[in-house]
Amino acid sequence: MKLFSICSLLMSSMFAYSASVQLNDPDWCFWFPLYACACGVNLLNWKISSKKITGYAVKIALLLGISMFVKVVIEDFVKGIAGFCSLNLMERVVREKIGSGLVVISMILHLKASSVQRKNKRLSRLIDFGMAGLVCFSYGLPFVFFVIQTGEMKF
Repeated sequence: MKLFSICSLLMSSMFAYSASVQLNDPDWCFWFPLYACACGVNLLNWKISSKKITGYAVKIALLLGISMFVKVVIEDFVKGIAGFCSLNLMERVVREKIGSGLVVISMILHLKASSVQRKNKRLSRLIDFGMAGLVCFSYGLPFVFFVIQTGEMKF
């Protein structure tokens, strides 16, 4: 669980950054609460690891994440902007789809971590590695795209 705690701290910083850059968007009232709630859940699980305290927050963030993911996927499909599997971070819908997807995956991992018993070491290890993979993806993709490929973002 130590790996999970470290990854929770890293994800909370990623979601805190994501929340802070939403404040200049026209639809910030949708995205700021999503990322702020995800940041809070990850921060609480890093420090407290209490099932009761974080249970409701995880479920709220999960529902927000799913609804925002569906909204962005529908918008992308209707307007034909990038396609479902696109990782082109120059497109706003792709960034929003990836961001909401990261929240959803993170919250699912937190739900699983809170329900798994310490006796089930294999499942606990899979959850730890899932969170580590999420951290690698969430920090690695923007680095590769913007530093190595030096793309420009569209607003």
